[in-house]
Amino acid sequence: MAKPRIGLALGSGSARGWAHIGVINTLRESGIEADIVSGCSMGAFVGAAMVTGNLDRLDHWVRDLDWKDVIGLMDFRLKGGGFIEGDRLMRYFGERQKDVAIESLDRPFGAIATDLSSGREVWLREGSIFNAVRASVALPGLMSPAKSGDRWLVDGGLVNPVPVSLCRAMGADMVIAVNLNGNIVGKRRNPPNGRKNKSGRIDGPSIFSRIGSEIPEGIRNGADRLFGQIRDSAEARLLSGLFSGGEERPSYIDVVGDSINIMQDHITRSRMAGDPPEVVIAPRLSHIHLMEFNRAEETIEEGCSATRRMMPAIREAIDRLEE
Repeated sequence: MAKPRIGLALGSGSARGWAHIGVINTLRESGIEADIVSGCSMGAFVGAAMVTGNLDRLDHWVRDLDWKDVIGLMDFRLKGGGFIEGDRLMRYFGERQKDVAIESLDRPFGAIATDLSSGREVWLREGSIFNAVRASVALPGLMSPAKSGDRWLVDGGLVNPVPVSLCRAMGADMVIAVNLNGNIVGKRRNPPNGRKNKSGRIDGPSIFSRIGSEIPEGIRNGADRLFGQIRDSAEARLLSGLFSGGEERPSYIDVVGDSINIMQDHITRSRMAGDPPEVVIAPRLSHIHLMEFNRAEETIEEGCSATRRMMPAIREAIDRLEE
């Protein structure tokens, strides 16, 4: 009998998406290599690095990110379809891997996006892998939509946060799904103080409080080069308000993030009930905020730990198919 084809469905999760790196590396250390890869949002971002052979480079890069690096990747634009344009992030991504046609890859890959007009799920399986990733990560309210022909596309997490169905459609005999949103609804996400990244730099209590407290002062001191086109204190105060809430009310980012978490959790439960994967890997990442991409070290390590916890189930699922 032919060897069963293993599909890897990498789910959405914003900054929690770095956990996919740990999942993939731990599977590889155990001799398990996915034959088919589908990704949604940050799952598409990491999945693209995997299928193009650039995962190690991505791993080294993200582990050294601190909060200032994260801000540097944000081309703020306080008008249009999102307050982050997304071009700067994709430019950095492009510097670390070559753009290729998806159909030229040595294994099937697909990214999930959502048609903003019709609300339909869009499977991106051909053309530029950069364009597919850019569309899949366009989180509504935060990042501008991506233009594709006559359509505007946004984050695939609106319709299919963990794309098991796409893996099946591309020919997977079994699917390992990575769900980053399984334990986040209703959880308080208060990160610890004094975190050190790989380079030894200390990150503060939260990227949100950092941005909220330091943008106005940075503008006044002429440090506005860190924040792209933001030039005056009024815009700086607006941006500060987006990230900073208070004891009595959540910030804009908190509201958007928690709303998306609730929506994706419900959609994921519904989709996986109708088309269950053979194995679900669910890293415990409720303490990671929506945009805390500077916490890659601990996020990746939890991806490794979650995969090790599920390794007996993965082995059992593979053995059943090979019988």
